Order: sequence, then structure tokens, then C-alpha cells
Amino acid sequence: MEQFTLENIRNVCLLSHSGAGKTSLAESILFSTKFINRLGRLEDGTTTSDYDPDEIQRKISINLSVLPYAWQGVKVNLLDTPGYFDFVGEVKSSMRVAEGSVILVGATSGIEVGTEQTWQFCEESQMPRIFFINKMDRENANYVKVAADLQAKFGSRCVPFHIPIGSYSTFTGVIDILKMKAYVGTEAKEGEIPAELQSQAEGYRAKLVEAIASSDDALIEKYIADEPISQEELEKALNNAVLTCKLFPILTGSAIQNIGIIPLMDAIKKYLPSPGVKPVLVVTDAAKGTIEKIKAGASEPLAALVFKSSADPYVGKLTYFRVYNGTLVSNTQVWNSNRNEIERIGQLYLMRGKNQEPVGQVPAGDIGVVAKLNVTLTNDTLCTKEKPVKLAPIVFPRPIYRGAVAPKTKTDLDKLGSSLNKIAEEDPTISVQRDQDTAEMVLSGLGDTQLEVVVAKMQRKFGVGVLLSIPKVPYKETITGS
Repeated sequence: MEQFTLENIRNVCLLSHSGAGKTSLAESILFSTKFINRLGRLEDGTTTSDYDPDEIQRKISINLSVLPYAWQGVKVNLLDTPGYFDFVGEVKSSMRVAEGSVILVGATSGIEVGTEQTWQFCEESQMPRIFFINKMDRENANYVKVAADLQAKFGSRCVPFHIPIGSYSTFTGVIDILKMKAYVGTEAKEGEIPAELQSQAEGYRAKLVEAIASSDDALIEKYIADEPISQEELEKALNNAVLTCKLFPILTGSAIQNIGIIPLMDAIKKYLPSPGVKPVLVVTDAAKGTIEKIKAGASEPLAALVFKSSADPYVGKLTYFRVYNGTLVSNTQVWNSNRNEIERIGQLYLMRGKNQEPVGQVPAGDIGVVAKLNVTLTNDTLCTKEKPVKLAPIVFPRPIYRGAVAPKTKTDLDKLGSSLNKIAEEDPTISVQRDQDTAEMVLSGLGDTQLEVVVAKMQRKFGVGVLLSIPKVPYKETITGS
């Protein structure tokens, strides 16, 4: 993939309750942009992002997956995240390195617990976001109700931007109510609005124009005075309103049928911010937790944050990083400001699911991967020794669930501690401690599913057989490490 400048990059995370269709949406986007030549299916275990054996077996996303694609001169790093609460640490990682998000909501299920949770995360970080009402091809899909529920739950800032043409078996496309154009089929062919939907589209457009005007001081005066507002003025004001979290567009479509996907990609490019818009957060006093905002730029000294580590059985440890300032170059040396040590950088890669593409450098705003780093862990900053900085870390939730682990055999006992530590390095929401009262090795995390996945990983990646026992007692704060 070609190199892109800071202004032409978008880092976007997909968020939702489990089962809303994030992985299927990512698959459709990659297919529409021709980065894959066939649509994978979650049921078959053939999607680009859910490639881990545990994900294929359980048919849920467990790991954060980076899925870059290019669209109309812009590179988008799509971050597909798990919707299951046990793996919310992956969500936190993706949001730390993204500037915008797409929140998926099912057209039949509507707002769920995960929808509210991801909304709250976005509110806390003031992240621009787009809603995508997915699964309009399902029986009992109800766009009008779900859109109204979003407005009732999250406020009038949520505004319908697209409305569907039909539903279930008659769903064929979407209507852009700002442009008053219909986009039909998988290729989003532009056409006129069907006559039976003209009145509905005009009603939605009137509300959208009012919402846009209300977000802009100059436009609200013209709106109140009943003066004409040009399409250019509306689009400019809408762009600014989304960037400043004054408005959140509601789009719709079907990931499985690949309808409404191209209009969504257009909206991501046009309305979600580039990395240069958001300031870089630098820790100036770790003891006091003081954070300073500095400007992002390709010409600034190197500053890259490690947001994920993964133990690959074939190439060793993979380190995922986001470059905020400067450029990280293959086969160089950098300074790890958290460990106060030099780190040797080998070949850099761009990742698309599990597939690696070698690159010579990763510029500011972009996301890359490097293998076999010696001292670097998640949340470390890579920079220059001459001008060291520490980027604000990801704040992970504390473990709330625990289980005792024991080796199956004497051979497993010898490798138990080291393999548990490697798993904990991969996932900061996991901790390994010894209970002083029972002398048991205790594995703590965010839920029983997460702990079961850890046990499966230990067997698969490190060949360590583990017995997991989850007592029906709450997590004890008194457990101390050994």
C-alpha cells in the first residue's frame, strides 16, 4: 500500500454490542475496496479479522484487528474490536489510537448494553462518531424505531443522515437526505428517490437542516430569518459539527448484503477526523498524572505508542504501534522512554488481519507492526533519545473475576509461570498472582470467557496444559503477587 500523509489518514474503530455485525461490516468494506476478492463469513471462520482459532471456534471477536484500506485518496485504518465485555481491554486499546468511531446498532435488536457502554467511552474521550444501523435485510428490521430510540437515549445530537429503501427482502439501498439522492445496490448507483419515499425523505431533511443550522451561529441566524442556505454551507457546517461532537449522523445498511457500505465509507472519509486534528497527549509528570497537549506532525521528533502485543507462534512477539509524531523507519534504533533502554527496530509491517505487508517506514498518523522487540511492552513509548517523551497510556479496566490455575502434568508445571507471564504481557487486563491463604496460582480477568480463552491459548501457543477452577466467590483485593 502506498504512503499517505497525516491529512489523508483516518484511524477508525468499530464499536458495538456483541453480535451487531462489526466483523461482517469490516469484511464488506475490504471487499468493496478490493483488498479481498471474496466475502468471508463469520459462520465459516473465513473473515479477515477473526482469524484466531478461539474466535473461529466461539464465533465471536476476541482480539483487536487492524484492517487498513484505501478509498478515494484516503487511507483508513479500521480497528475491528470485540463486543463481548470480557475483552473490553481491546476496545480501550483501539480507542486510544483512533480519532473517530462507527457504532453499530442492530436494526432488529436496537440499543443494547454494549451500545450504551461504547457511547459512554466515546463521550469520555470526546470522540467523533457515526451510528450505523445494520442488518436492514433482517426480518422485523425497523429503522424508524431504532433511530428514534437513539435520539431518545443519546439526545437530539443523533440525526438521521440516511434512510433505507425498503427493509428485509425489499431492502435495496439508502437515501442520502442531505443530497436527496438514492444509492441502490452493492455498487451504490446514484438515482432518484422513489416516489413513495419522497415525502418521508423531505421530512427527515427538514429536521437535518434544522439540526445543522443549530450547530452553527451564522447558519442559525439565516435559518430563523428563513433565508436560503446553500448545499455547500450545509455540508461545511455538518463537517464541523461532526468533528466537534455537536452532531452524530445515523446511517444504515446491511453488511451481509453489502448495501449501504459505500455511502458509509464516503461518510468516514468526509466527516471523521484525520490524526492531525487531534492533539498528542504527553505525560509531563507521571507522579501527578499531568498531561500536556502538543501538536501532531510528521516533522516533529518521533513519538509512537505501543497499543498491543501479540505472541505469534511463527514469528515471535508482534508489537503494534501508532506513530503520533515523526516517522518510524525499518532497521533503526529508537529509545524506549518507559524502560530507559535502546530498542532495535527490525522490519516494519502493515497488518491486515493476520497478513503482513513489509514497509520501509510508518509515518505520523499511521499504524504499524514490528516483530521481536526485546524490552518493549504495551503502553510503552518509542521515541528518540535526544528528545524523549512519554505518551499518555491506555487506561485499562482492573480485573474483577478470578480462577485458580494448576498444571496438568509435571512438564506443564515447569512452563506454567513463564507462559502465564507471556499471556499477561499480551493482555494488560489479565493478572497472575499467588493467593497467600491457599497457595494457589490465581488468574484474574474480566470474565469467565476471558479466562477460558487464556487457558486455551496456553495450550495452543505454548503447549502448556492447565486446569482452571473458578470459585463462586468475588475477586479479593487482598491477593498479593509473589
